[in-house]
Formats: sequence, structure tokens, C-alpha cells
Amino acid sequence: MDKGVTPACPADVDATAHVFVERLDDSVRVEGEEGHHLARVRRVRAGETITAADGFGRWRVYRVQSNADGCVALSAESDIAHELPLHPSLTVACALTKGERPELVVQKLTELGADAVYLVRAARSVVRWDASREANALGRLRRVAHEAAAQCRRARLPVIDGPLPTEELRTAPGLIVADRGGVPATELPLAESWTVAVGPEGGWDDAELRSFGAAPRLALGRFVLRAETAAIAAAAALTGRRTTADAPPA
Repeated sequence: MDKGVTPACPADVDATAHVFVERLDDSVRVEGEEGHHLARVRRVRAGETITAADGFGRWRVYRVQSNADGCVALSAESDIAHELPLHPSLTVACALTKGERPELVVQKLTELGADAVYLVRAARSVVRWDASREANALGRLRRVAHEAAAQCRRARLPVIDGPLPTEELRTAPGLIVADRGGVPATELPLAESWTVAVGPEGGWDDAELRSFGAAPRLALGRFVLRAETAAIAAAAALTGRRTTADAPPA
């Protein structure tokens, strides 16, 4: 770190790796999957700098003390810092898609700073999860989000949940609907929260569109996008207008 400069988030620190831990104690032993990743995949060495976060915005700079048998010992190099949340908060509610597309969406939305990703069971969704598949799929998507958050070095883990029925979006805070006939992100009104709804490949049906009422429509370009592309594009468009609490809105 540069002297006299207070990093706003772990991404501002010149560190070898970023990891999530339960407690940000002065001394931390990273074991299990996290320890294996640091020790065997990243191959961190004694003396290297690592950032660690608790997943809720608290984070700290550490120095590697040792790396042995899949256990990495860390010693704190800084006080506990707090990553300020971005405003408006951003939730992306996207319809279920086939194959590995949900993993791609969750990975990229995590990198773009989404606070939450909710999968939606839309009328035209081809995919239908039963109870057992739902639990396994959500567990997999949360692991994807965890890995992506470590890679992009954010201190807050996004909420991953669903699938929700479309009806639940009606009362979502700051609802925005992705629509080719909408307006650019720069024309959307600022709010405390944004929830952007992205439909399936065939789009929302007429009843769903009516249920969204007068919610603002967000344009994502002139062409027809795949569902996963639209979700990522919506988050990217809105991210440009998000700021921390101490910065003026765009």
C-alpha cells in the first residue's frame, strides 16, 4: 500500500491473493478449501501480502507467515477496514436459463458488484427445477459467486437465491425492467435500491409485462440479446451510475 493512502477495498491493495475467512483476527490460519487454494493453487509464500474479508464488507491486510500441508498462517498488517457499499444497491432478477449459463451470469454479476442475484421462474422459462435440483444448483451458484468475489477482490459476498415466481417482482424495491424499448441507464431515476428484471429467451409474456406496471424500462442496445448477455449488460449499464456514500451520483 502507498503510505498515506487508505484503500477503499481489497482490490486497491497490491496483494498476491484475496480470501474469505470467518474471523479477521490478528492471526489467522486458513485451512480447508480456502487453504488448499492458497497453498496448492496460488502457491503463496512466506512474506507475501494477502487480503482477507468476512463477506460482509469487513476486510484486512495480512502477511503470509507460513504455508504447509494445505494450511496458510497469516498475520495482520493493517487494522480492520470497511468496504463502503455502492448506492443504489443493485439486485439482478434474471429468468432461469439452460446449461451452464446461470454460472456465467452469477460469475459476471459478482465481478460487476451486484449485491444480489435472484433467479426467476418466468412463464417462458424452459428450465424447471425440482426441490432436490434447486438446492444443489443454488449451492453450486453460491460457490461460483464465492470464487468470483475472491478473484475480483470484493469484501462483500452477493446474495444468491431463488427461483422466485415472477409475481414477487411486483413489489421489488426500485424495479426496472430490461426492455429494448426502454431508455438508457443515464435517464433512469436514482433510488435507494435498483432491482432490474431480465426475462428469458422468449421475453416476458404479456401478463408479466402488465404486472410490472409503470416500472421504468432499461434499454440495452438495438439488438436482441441472449438472456445471460442481457443480465450482464444491465448490471454493467447500471454500475456506471453507482457510487459510494461519500461520492456524488453520476
